[in-house]
Amino acid sequence: MRIALDAMGTDGAPLSEIEGAIQFLQESETDREVLLVGHEDLIREELRALSGFPSDRLDIVHAPDRIVPGEAPVAAVRRKPGSSIVVGIKLQKEGRADAFVSAGSTGAVTASSLLFLRPLKGVDRPAIGTILPTSGRPTLLLDAGANVDCKPRHLLQFAHLGRVYAQDIMGVEDPRIGLLNIGEEPEKGNQVVVESYRLLLASNLNFVGNIEGREIIRGGCDVLVCDGFVGNLVLKFFESVAGFVIGLLKREMKAHHDEGLDLNEIFRILDYEEYGGAPLLGVNGVSIIMHGSSPPKAICNGLLAAARAVESKTVTHVASELAYELPPGRGELLGGAGRSGERGGRVAEW
Repeated sequence: MRIALDAMGTDGAPLSEIEGAIQFLQESETDREVLLVGHEDLIREELRALSGFPSDRLDIVHAPDRIVPGEAPVAAVRRKPGSSIVVGIKLQKEGRADAFVSAGSTGAVTASSLLFLRPLKGVDRPAIGTILPTSGRPTLLLDAGANVDCKPRHLLQFAHLGRVYAQDIMGVEDPRIGLLNIGEEPEKGNQVVVESYRLLLASNLNFVGNIEGREIIRGGCDVLVCDGFVGNLVLKFFESVAGFVIGLLKREMKAHHDEGLDLNEIFRILDYEEYGGAPLLGVNGVSIIMHGSSPPKAICNGLLAAARAVESKTVTHVASELAYELPPGRGELLGGAGRSGERGGRVAEW
């Protein structure tokens, strides 16, 4: 298995990516390899200072350009074919890599994946899934930001994508699907959410109804569906609260010198580095999107998430999930994506 890693994505690139890749290889089976995609001279300079890693499973693919934050994603992808994101995605398209991991521009990774890997049949808009810690088992939230405006059929698609990921990667046999809303009643919410409720209720999914914001942390469902505008707000609020709680606990421990109190498990649950990045679900390939501030530990877990997705054949399972006949005359409830950009709406400008 070969995983292409964008070596120029993080704030600490390429060292953070290199150290994360080495940690991944040291902890993995010998059949796993990493392709470091980025400026070869910069990567080799960092590697010269390191030793004791399996160099036979670590290779470099030169990509001289880098897409930086603030660039319009679609325009940057087309203007910079030699960027680490575009080159890395193309490695997977050409069969030279089995997955792609990047802590670079989320919009650029999404745009490149749509352009080169293409959406799976039955997916109008691929969605970003991200794991949220709860008082029970973690919840998969999608969409976390790829699609700011959605129609009811898109939310239904997200639910199917989430079910497969929760089964294959999270180990949940029959995931509970929830719809993020302002109330539990079916008639609550805007027109899109009300119609989405009806579609989800009529589906073969294990739909448990509307989930209010306060129920997320209680683990009210395994897969939580919403549009990308709301999902990204929820995600960033969750991250800020987690950091706030960790900071408070550390401050109190220091103030009271309570050395006997073990809070390591709490810190682990709240730490985004543990969850291995956010998969872009619904494209014909494995794309894992990570924070730009990801340290080596997070990069390692992102690579592990990519490896699990490849080994569990998640892409094949998603294709099977959506491959069913539609009633004639009803249009494409779960129709394919058509030509690039034809039906997918705009990519969120991250």
